[in-house]
Amino acid sequence: MAAVSEFVVDEADVEAVQDDGNTASARLTFQVEHLEQRVIRYAPGRSGARMPEGRHELLYVVAGVGELELDGARYPVEQGTAAFVAPGETYAVENPGPGELLVVAVSARADLDVAGARRKVTVRFDDQAEHTASVERRFRYLINEDAGCLDVTQFIGIVEPSKAPFHSHPYEELGYIVRGEGIAHVGGQSIPLRPGSCFHLPPEKVHCIENVGPEPMYILGVFHPSDSPANRVYRDNK
Repeated sequence: MAAVSEFVVDEADVEAVQDDGNTASARLTFQVEHLEQRVIRYAPGRSGARMPEGRHELLYVVAGVGELELDGARYPVEQGTAAFVAPGETYAVENPGPGELLVVAVSARADLDVAGARRKVTVRFDDQAEHTASVERRFRYLINEDAGCLDVTQFIGIVEPSKAPFHSHPYEELGYIVRGEGIAHVGGQSIPLRPGSCFHLPPEKVHCIENVGPEPMYILGVFHPSDSPANRVYRDNK
């Protein structure tokens, strides 16, 4: 893995792994204490089956259309669709083509029992309510306790052109830039961000994300333990 820093890596710099006969080409971008992030490109056809044993797996479709087959049931997915795979469930992805299906998958160890708690398999970004995190940032929940996922939260953050004050969060977070360009100010570095950039923020790590473009930046985030993206502490030190 050719990381820009310990906090940011571009998915294009990570070696792809693909099993024989599988349509899924996966890049493991981060493997940290609580979370693992993979960027997966599905070629046309049906992927091999996957079962995240003992872990939750949260998917988000960045581009393309297809179907998620989960324990024999089928769910249509498209750009902006999130999906929740609970521990012990088996899934595969069908891509009708002709283009690829781009998915970001984050898994987390299942500490809390979700038996009987599931309420949703898929969630569409367009159907979710928008909340305010700060003056320069809004967000929409995707997969969280409302879907029956109790350990982690998946959301889309929308950052207006701005430089947020330096702050920290109490949880560990993995992120993926869906749209827009910016700079991650973290660990004494200022690291460029673009679509396909992935980042890791340990708990209590002081940082800020600057949007240097003319349009809002869209960031896919997953954090452990489950909480609110608005939960932040502002710091004077950097």
